[in-house]
Amino acid sequence: MSLFHAVVWIDHQKAQVLQFDAEHVQAQKVKTHSHHTAQHGSTVRTQHEFFGEVCAALAGINEVLVAGPHTGVADFRHYAEKHRPETAQRIVGYETVDHPSEAQLVAFARQYFLKYDRMAGTPTPT
Repeated sequence: MSLFHAVVWIDHQKAQVLQFDAEHVQAQKVKTHSHHTAQHGSTVRTQHEFFGEVCAALAGINEVLVAGPHTGVADFRHYAEKHRPETAQRIVGYETVDHPSEAQLVAFARQYFLKYDRMAGTPTPT
């Protein structure tokens, strides 16, 4: 099923990608892979791998809203803009939110996209 919108809740350890339309929600979870090494910079490589997997999960989605704690959202935004510009172009907004339930996150995203699509002058697909 190919859905038009998605919301991603992301921090530094996990991400939840929720693709949705008016009636359906499809969930996918992405978690970091813990590499226990003493090498300098290993956490940066692990974070880049994690953010890369999140970007891969967003492939083919036309409009994406990214939400989560401020530092997680800001770090993902920096990664996407620097390393994955094709994904960054499809991200329509970044919002700082706490830990909503899946239903709360989808409701928040539906309201966001309703306003976004109205302002952009594009009809929301059904």
